[in-house]
Amino acid sequence: MKKILLLFGAFLLLMSFKTFNYKDKIEVYNWFSTVEVDTLFKDHISIRAISIDKNKVWYGGDNSRFGFFDLDKREKFEEHIYRDTLRLEFRSIAQTSKHVFLLSVANPALLYQVDKKTNKTKLVYKEVNSKVFYDSMQFWNDKEGIAIGDPTEDTFSIIITRDGGESWTKVLSDKLPTNAVGEAAFAASNTNIVIKGDQTWLVSGGKKSRVFYSADKGKTWKAIDTPIVQGREMTGIFTADFYDEKQGFIAGGDFDDPDRNSDNKAFTKDGGKTWQLIGQKQGFGYTSCVQYVPGGNGQELVTVGASGIYYSTDGGASWVQLSPNGKFFTLRFINKNTAIAAGFNIMARLNFK
Repeated sequence: MKKILLLFGAFLLLMSFKTFNYKDKIEVYNWFSTVEVDTLFKDHISIRAISIDKNKVWYGGDNSRFGFFDLDKREKFEEHIYRDTLRLEFRSIAQTSKHVFLLSVANPALLYQVDKKTNKTKLVYKEVNSKVFYDSMQFWNDKEGIAIGDPTEDTFSIIITRDGGESWTKVLSDKLPTNAVGEAAFAASNTNIVIKGDQTWLVSGGKKSRVFYSADKGKTWKAIDTPIVQGREMTGIFTADFYDEKQGFIAGGDFDDPDRNSDNKAFTKDGGKTWQLIGQKQGFGYTSCVQYVPGGNGQELVTVGASGIYYSTDGGASWVQLSPNGKFFTLRFINKNTAIAAGFNIMARLNFK
């Protein structure tokens, strides 16, 4: 009887792991049964910023390129924004009902407004500084938006609009918490900023791995320590998401040690006031984007990054690799079973079943 029980236990254990791998399709028992990667387009482009607008997926890329993919027509529209001889790289994107906004990294920082109907572009903000490097951008509503960048002084660079993106103002350093020397943000997937209602969370890395919180749409801020790995230039929080105003998740790790899967995941149940490590030595190492699965009650999470596509059904305590595809940098869900992912030379629709 003991031998039978042992054999039955081993069978159940095997059933909980992936059973086969066929290109981009891997079947997993007891969770999403499959993830199918439907390639929308391939090109020589790096995409770290996407925004879903009904049937369109807007994107910003390198070499001054931006555009959208029409999911219904399966067609891509692409344009370039030329500025002197600069080759712009857009890693931040956000939208209102009428416009899409693209913000370039590095010096000079250039923020463009794109009309959704005509695709005409207009420069609405410019910042010249040898230290300037913007990482992420989001909108609270149709009028108010925020972008975060690395420090040019001793605090984060934060610019805010209150008029629908027509003008942007940089927040004075004396209104912000002081950054540690070597503390900055990562332009990995446009997920350094998370907004829920009037509440806003920003995340950092490098010398310190912290969460910066505002309850009033960027008017006041406080900094909160986290246990995520920190201390070196390429360590820290690379990505964040909140399921609601209380449940949140941060992830990242060590870009220079991508297999390290400890001290790289943490969660909050109190709106970011406190953070606890989870999933120690489980699942992925370095990751660039984490997203909650819609309708998953804050328990289902998906990440994309160098080690592939990973999925959790228990709030991040355990993970299963759904695909080894490590070309995706960023991810956004359309609904519970469908997401758009983009990255190194590719944009794809992920169908979870």
